[in-house]
Formats: sequence, structure tokens, C-alpha cells
Amino acid sequence: MKATLAAWAARRWLKPSAFKVGLAVTLVAGLLLAVRAPSWHRLRTSLDSRIHDVMFHARGPRPPTGRVVVVDIDEDSLAEVGQWPWPRTVVAALVDRLAAEGPRVIGFDAVFAEPDRTSLGLAARRLEALTGQRLELPAESLDNDRVLADAIGRADVVLGYFFELLPEARAGQATETPTPLADDRLPCPERDIKAASIRDLLQRSRIPVARRATLNLACLNDQALSEGFFNTVPDGDGMTRRGSLFIRYGEVLYPSLPLEMVREGLGADFALASHTPTVGVTTLRLGEREVPVTQAGQLCLNFRGPPRTLPYVSAGAVLRGEIPPGLLKDAYVLIGTSAIGLLDLRATPFHAAFPGVEVNATVIDNLLAGDAMVYDMGLDLGLNVALVAVLGTLLAAGLAWLGPRAGALCGGLFLLAVVYGNYRLLFLQGRLVGLTYVVAALLAVFIAVSVANYFFEGRRKRFLQGAFSRYVSEDVVAAIVAHPERLSLEGEERELTILFSDIRGFTGISERLSARQLSAFLNEYLSAMTEVIMARGGTVDKFIGDAIMAFWGAPLADAGHAPHAVAAALAMRRLLAELQPRWAARGLPPIDIGIGLNSGVVSVGNMGSSTRFSYTVMGDAVNLASRLEGLTRVYDTGMLISDATRRAIGDAFHCRPIDVVCVKGKLEPAALFEPLCEGPPDAAMAAETGRFTEALEAYRRRDFDACRGLIEALQRDHPQCRLYALYRERLELFRQQPPPPEWDGVFTFTTKGHDE
Repeated sequence: MKATLAAWAARRWLKPSAFKVGLAVTLVAGLLLAVRAPSWHRLRTSLDSRIHDVMFHARGPRPPTGRVVVVDIDEDSLAEVGQWPWPRTVVAALVDRLAAEGPRVIGFDAVFAEPDRTSLGLAARRLEALTGQRLELPAESLDNDRVLADAIGRADVVLGYFFELLPEARAGQATETPTPLADDRLPCPERDIKAASIRDLLQRSRIPVARRATLNLACLNDQALSEGFFNTVPDGDGMTRRGSLFIRYGEVLYPSLPLEMVREGLGADFALASHTPTVGVTTLRLGEREVPVTQAGQLCLNFRGPPRTLPYVSAGAVLRGEIPPGLLKDAYVLIGTSAIGLLDLRATPFHAAFPGVEVNATVIDNLLAGDAMVYDMGLDLGLNVALVAVLGTLLAAGLAWLGPRAGALCGGLFLLAVVYGNYRLLFLQGRLVGLTYVVAALLAVFIAVSVANYFFEGRRKRFLQGAFSRYVSEDVVAAIVAHPERLSLEGEERELTILFSDIRGFTGISERLSARQLSAFLNEYLSAMTEVIMARGGTVDKFIGDAIMAFWGAPLADAGHAPHAVAAALAMRRLLAELQPRWAARGLPPIDIGIGLNSGVVSVGNMGSSTRFSYTVMGDAVNLASRLEGLTRVYDTGMLISDATRRAIGDAFHCRPIDVVCVKGKLEPAALFEPLCEGPPDAAMAAETGRFTEALEAYRRRDFDACRGLIEALQRDHPQCRLYALYRERLELFRQQPPPPEWDGVFTFTTKGHDE
């Protein structure tokens, strides 16, 4: 099976190591989900809540049920009636006006804890104390609190009161206790509750604890249907996102004003339930309804929108009788204030100054609609674990195997999928599932694997640079490092052009130089030739003494490997001619080189050991290139190329045919050519090549006389050309001993053609 150098390097270092780092971070992230440290839990919850706030804004307003109406003691009402608190007679008139509209229940998001100082009875007693005279007034006009109590008695009213909460989770000693007590509405086994006992259930729950209650006057409580606290408990960041349904005071749970209003309005009783005994309170049973609640006995509010999304009517308009027809019929009416001066404003996801009365009205609306947001700890934990495990593993694999860009794209897509999926599939369906941990875990995996990739990538780059810097040019090394997937390994078959170059008569030259001179000379010569090869995209395979082996078309694919190789060979010979005068000036002997090139399919890759990398080529095409280099001595040519290379270069170079031979160790004949120049030749070169080509044609058809005449003419014009002398010697041999009838013009060599 074929493999790539990138895969090989990855198996050693990069991918398994980076992937393992990603898996380790994913595992640690999954384990940290089980950590329930308070500070850690608060941080995660706070960040999750912020994300849900953004989702509320993205979702936008939603229509309320229309069954909850806020009677607002607004700025206009205060300007008309006077500052708060109003005389109880005015409040009584307000109650009577509302009751006349037929609401289902009226609630007060306010507490009447002290007697009305504007009562005539109080003024009469002060006057009597000052003057000694007693005023005779109707009894009903003496006590404003009694007037309000009578109005409450004529209507269906639930009063509100206020708890002062404890910061620590221990109950205060109840002194004045609200009514009604909620102990008859606590969990009981008969209602399919799994809690072992009420005390155990309360201990496992996180219901807020109060130390003191600020209650209404007893005369008012006696006439009301019920009462409930109107506290809103904000989160740690000061944002109100939940409505408290219960507060613990002493050893008893007390219901909230919204819950009592709904209970009275529906005529249903309630009980707390725990379907998960180890967690605590999880459900509120309200008649036949089951309302999911948090461990703190709170309702996760499904806010309808910004302030005044629920129906509002001004208290002043009610007192004037200006009530829209039918608005209050069978409605849950909550009396409160939006006036800034009365300081009943809360920060919510939709607005930083949200009327507290509308928060409680939203609780009522959610209870009636049954669409409060649901936080399920089991779903949150399970989904977070699953997403961290699956997406963390996929992200680690993507970053390790796909590279930084594709991996980062995968990470971005994962984050978008998690956020959008949470919003579309969970949040819009009323489910609150945390996003922070999954996002943080994916970011941690991304950072960890990226850092690991950075360090391992450095090792890989150093490996590739070290492995190939002695083979190819810096530009090719840079391309290899940038695209290691283009590399091949383990004997991949590929068509290449192979070059062999050797110094002729090197043995004699070496005998004339000292060891130091020879080393310096060879280093200079090999460095110059290597630069030429690398500059034209060649890969220097090895140095064999004074010989150079190089190839084109690997490690990076090169469609023009043959013309690039021939161009490099011609450049090597030109450079040699430029170097000769310098060497002669230094007393060094002149040298000549022979170059052989062949193109063909070879095996290319790491042919070294498991501990030493050796990138090389092997195959018959390599052997033929070596034989051609040796034959340059026989034909006295600067270079020889095979017919395969000749076909591959096309008309880019002018070549003359040399011979058709069978080299030692080969059975198939090979046509030999000598590249003379790049591009078209001049007239003299073209004429000489044409005459020699004509002589070879006569030679191969056994017309030796015609061939002799052409060769002798060429030799007279070019007496220094050893090639023409070689053919004259052959023709003389054939004259004395003609070749056999089956001779096809192929000359067979019985030696490799090398001479030292």
C-alpha cells in the first residue's frame, strides 16, 4: 500500500501526539463536569445565564396569555393622588373599582405593615389630647385600615408581604409568621412523592431561607383570601431570571404571592414533589398541573418581552373609572408600581429597569400558560458530557489530521452548531441547557491541540528540512514543509528523469593532489554542480566519490522533469567551462565530466533504515542512466540521453543521434542522443547534425561505403571529434569482418564503459 511522507512523519510524531493531547483535554473536561465546587458552579451558571439572556433578545417578545393585568401605581397616578403610601381609603376605593370588573383574583405587590396615619380616629385622639374635647364621628370614618379591610373582605384579594432573607443556608427563628402556613402543602408519600421525608427533602433543596417577615396588619390579613411573599431573588450578577415560589422560614415553607394568586384563582391546592430524591425539590404540583422548579424552589421565567409587554392599566385611570371594557374580567390583577421613585425595579434579560410587579406578573402568566423555562440538571449534565466527548474528540481529530485551517473551520462549525442547536432545539422549546462548558471545552481542545501541533509541527518541519535540505533547494524544501502530503514514501512508483555525472580520469587527478587539496577541490566542484541541479528543481540523491546522482520529478511532482534535467546538464557543462580558468590559475588540473540521463518509471522513497532516512530511487531506469554516463567516454560526448528522455523533451532541445546500443546487463537496445543546445541550433550545427544523421542511416542499412564517405568528410571538417573516429574504426572492422545477416545496427557493449 502506498503511503505518504506526511503520514509516516505523523505516525512518528505529529498526529498521534496532538490527537492524544486533544483526547486528554476532552477527558479532563468531561471529569470536571462532575466537580460541584460552589464557586465553579456559580461561574458556569452565571456564564450560561448570560448566554440565555442573549437568546431572549434573539427570540424577541412573545404574546402573553392576556389573563394577567398589572394595575400600575405609575408617575401619573402619584401626581394625581399624591405620594405613596396612599390613604387606605383610596386603596379601598381602588379595590372596590377593580372588584366591580369581575377579576378572578386581586393581588397586592405591596405590604401594609403599619396603621394608616391619615385615619380620622388617630387625628381625633391627638386633638382630644391637646384640647380635651372629644369628636363624635361615624365609626366607619375613624379607621382607614378598617375601611380597606372591609373592601378586601368584599373582594377576592391575596395580600403580599416581604421576607428579609439570610445569606447563609439556615432558617431564622420564626416570630411573627405569615398565613396561611404551607406545611399542609409539603410533599407527602400519598401523592406519588419519592422523598423519604419532608425534612430530608428540604435539606437537599436550596430554597432561600428567611430570618424575618414584614407582614400586613392583622385586620387586613383576616379579610384576605390568603397572602404570599413578593420577594424576587436575583442571581449572583444582580439579574432577575427566576421567580421564587417558596421561601423557608423556621421549619416551614411559605408560598409566593404569584403562586397563591394562581392557587386561589384556580381553586386548586399545591404540593412539592421530588422525582429525584437525591436532588431535592424538582416539581410543583398545582392541582392537576406539574410545574418544573429548580432546587431553590424557583420558576425559570419565560419573559414575554421588555417592560409593559403584559397588559397595564394606570391606578389613577381605575380610580377615575376609565377601565377598558372587559380587560379585567376573570383576570389575575396585580397591583404594584413602575414609578422610579418607589424603587421597585429589577434587572432582567430584556431590560435593566424592569418593574418588579411585572416580574411577579410574569410568574403568574407562566404558571397559567404552563410554558415556564425548564432547567433539568440531568439533561444539562448528560448533554454536556455527550457534546464534550463527541465534539471534543472530533475536533481533536480534525485539528490533528486535517491541519490548522480545516481544523479551525471544523471547530468554528462545531461551535455554531452547538449554539444554534441549543437555541433552536432547546431554548425555543423552553429548555435551558448550559452552553458555556461545551464552548469552553471545545476552545480548550482547540488551544491544546493547536499548541501541540505548533510544537510537533516544529519537529516535523525540522525533520523535513533536515531530511531534504541536502537533496533539494530551499524553495523545494519550503514547498515540502508547506505541503507534506505531496511527498511519497516506501517505494512509490513514479516516472522520473535520473542524472549521473562523473569526472573523467579522476583517479589520475587525485594522485596529483594532496588529501587537503583534493578535499577542497571536490567540495568546490560538487557545491557548484549541486547549486545548478537544485536551482532547476533537481533532487541530489548522493555523491559517490566524484560522481553525482540526481533526479527530477520527486519528492515534488514535476511534469517537466525531463526538460528540466537536460537544461541542468547543459548548465553544468557551461559552469564547468567557466570554472576551468579559475582552477588553472590556482594550479589545479583541467577536468571534464560526462553526464548520462534517462527517463522511466522507478521506485522512489525512503530506502534507508528505521533510524536513518535516505530518500532515493531504484530501478532499471536508474541503471541505464548510470550506463549512459559511462558511455560518454566511449563516444567522447559531454552527455548522453536515452530515447525515452529524447521523446520527453520534444523539440525543446536540439539533439543529434549517437548510436543504438545494448549496454552491459541489458537485453533491450537503447537509442542514444546528445543534446547540443536548448532551442533551435545555428546553421552550422544543424548542417553537421544532418550530415551525421544521414551517415547513421547508411550505417544501419549496411551501406558502409556511403557511410564511410560521409564520416570521412565530417572528420576532415572536425578532426578533433572522437565520435567520427570511432565510427571510422567500426567501418574498418566491418570491412574486414562484415556483421552477420541478422545484424540490425545495434552495437553491444560487454563492459560498463567506465575508465578511471
